[in-house]
Amino acid sequence: MSVSNVFIKKRIAKLFILLAGVIFLLFLRLGYIQFVKGDELQQKALDNRLREVVVEAKRGAIYDRNERELAVSVSADSVVAFPPQIKRTGKAEEIAEQLAEILEMDKKEVLKKITQNSSSVWVKRKIKDFEKGRKIKELDLEGIEVIEESQRFYPNGTLACHLLGFAGIDNQGLEGLEVAFDEELRGVPGRIVMEFDAAGRKLPQAVHRYISSKDGNNLVLTIDETIQYIVERELDQLMNSGVNPKGAAIIVMNPKTGEILALGCRPSFDPNNFSKFSPKTWRNIAVSDTYEPGSTFKIITAAAALEEGVIRDNERFYDPGYIKVGSERIRCWTNVPHGSQTIEEALMNSCNPVLASVGLRLTNKDRGLFYEYIKNFGFGKATGITLPGEGKGLLIPLEQLKDINIATISIGQGISVTPIQMITAVSAVANGGNLMKPLLVKEIRDNSGKVVEKFEPQKVRQVISPETSERLCKMLENVVNEGTGSRAFIEGYRVAGKTGTAQKVGKGGYVPGKYVASFVGFAPANDPQVAALVIVDEPQGYPYYGGTVAAPIFKRVVEDTLHYLRLPKQDTGVKPPEMPGEESPKPREDVEVPDVVGLSPNEARQKLAQARLEVETVGLGEKVQNQLPKPGAVVKEGTKVIIYLDQESSQEVLVPDVSGKRIFEVADLLESLGLELIPHGSGKAHRQKPAPETKVKRGSKVEVWFKEDQ
Repeated sequence: MSVSNVFIKKRIAKLFILLAGVIFLLFLRLGYIQFVKGDELQQKALDNRLREVVVEAKRGAIYDRNERELAVSVSADSVVAFPPQIKRTGKAEEIAEQLAEILEMDKKEVLKKITQNSSSVWVKRKIKDFEKGRKIKELDLEGIEVIEESQRFYPNGTLACHLLGFAGIDNQGLEGLEVAFDEELRGVPGRIVMEFDAAGRKLPQAVHRYISSKDGNNLVLTIDETIQYIVERELDQLMNSGVNPKGAAIIVMNPKTGEILALGCRPSFDPNNFSKFSPKTWRNIAVSDTYEPGSTFKIITAAAALEEGVIRDNERFYDPGYIKVGSERIRCWTNVPHGSQTIEEALMNSCNPVLASVGLRLTNKDRGLFYEYIKNFGFGKATGITLPGEGKGLLIPLEQLKDINIATISIGQGISVTPIQMITAVSAVANGGNLMKPLLVKEIRDNSGKVVEKFEPQKVRQVISPETSERLCKMLENVVNEGTGSRAFIEGYRVAGKTGTAQKVGKGGYVPGKYVASFVGFAPANDPQVAALVIVDEPQGYPYYGGTVAAPIFKRVVEDTLHYLRLPKQDTGVKPPEMPGEESPKPREDVEVPDVVGLSPNEARQKLAQARLEVETVGLGEKVQNQLPKPGAVVKEGTKVIIYLDQESSQEVLVPDVSGKRIFEVADLLESLGLELIPHGSGKAHRQKPAPETKVKRGSKVEVWFKEDQ
């Protein structure tokens, strides 16, 4: 009996110890789960019952220098589905059918999306038709939510597309400034959080929170929308002309600050629908592509030679039609020798032998001297413009240079440059010798308008002296007044520039019949405010020279830009160069504009008619409130004087009749009324929208179509 009791007690003790050990292990496990794995498991539990949808931040806007919108973000509806909740309803097919009908999607595609093994899925994002989102909201489908997202919109379509680039569906910058400043523009995304049970049902009084996003910052560019319109007008006209080039680019820059006022390329694309265009059209050839500059590079050769004093004052060179360098001959672009000429005349005639000999003189003084100037002018390395994919150009290594290479580089062959390098270098010649870094963005601002970061003009280095700059500017002015650049002449303004025609390089050497025609210049020559470069890639037909193809485009762009900037005309004392087959216009006498402010419209008309001036009346009222040109201005007889009558204080104005006016006249007229010009074509106005006498709000846009006189 006692032995049996002892045995039982031992068994009970062992069982108790075993039970205590199990309980101890359970407590250890519980402690491990609670204190070691607690946070992780708690997060998993939260993830299981919470569904989260990321909501993009509103991307910052991009403005031109006058704060006109170039890229904005607009609201767009997106449809998101929660498959677990949809499966629980048992109506997946019915929901898919309703969504497919409204969204114009395939039913099978929609059904596959809303029934996949995922907590949430996008059905369709950023629906362009607002009505579709509204209809889906009205259906109140279980498991379907319509949320508001931000979508990128470019109000001017293709305008400045290569500068702006575009943003993708996930609010990410993909090209142009959109990707270069993606971090500043993107902002911080928000979230929508909703709580469900294990079966996918919304819990009573569940969490349904919206964590707001932080909008991105805004960019203010150096670009001027009106000048950009002028540039792209000329590009469109060129591409649709008989010249029919492979591509083209125009850059307009303020030579004193390096600010880019306009930059356009062709072919182009619509950033609102970029996926419908070939990726080749997205390429910004003005920044990324390189080309042989041809005779425009003679500006750099002359600048270096003048600065180093390897050319004596009034020294004359002799051109027999070619120059022999070693066993090679470099011929001039004409078949007729230029004979005896100064460096100034050589630039006017774009004489290859003279400029080649000048380049060789630099090398004879110091083998690396010419290359030092080329590099100081910014060639051979990126300018640092704030755009992706900038090219560096191509220079033959100094140690591999032969005399024939020096001679060909002196005339712009055997060297590869980018358009942005070329306009930057010529701007340095124009502004007194200061190489400026190209500037495209002026400011970064937050949503309240506060300046976050400001970008000031940046001088890279002094490349030539102001004295050399002044001498060369006068020489380049004569290229336009009397030389190969005569088609760039602008009456009333001192224009300097240089033509360029370069044969294109292909496999095994230069390609017959393929050229790049260009013109680069600036105005006014004595105080440059605008520099411009025009490049035409592979113009078809004959003539294909820069002086005949690119110079007239330069003239129209710069002339309209100077008028738009209201730079006064000068008495240059130079007559327009006569073109073969063109009659010179009969000269008009100068007259002084009388003061008509305060007079009645009839009195003003009579006074202006007596001064042999035409009249344009703007607005309604009984007295003249303002006039343009101002009293005392000296203009040519027949000039149209615009008189502005008292305007009503309302925010609405009457659209004036602009037919027959040039683009700068229309711009002045509309601006005085608080309206914005959207120009199409060039020449004189022949059509407009809205029609004359239409009442519109101040700030409205007026589209005007221009055409050249037949």
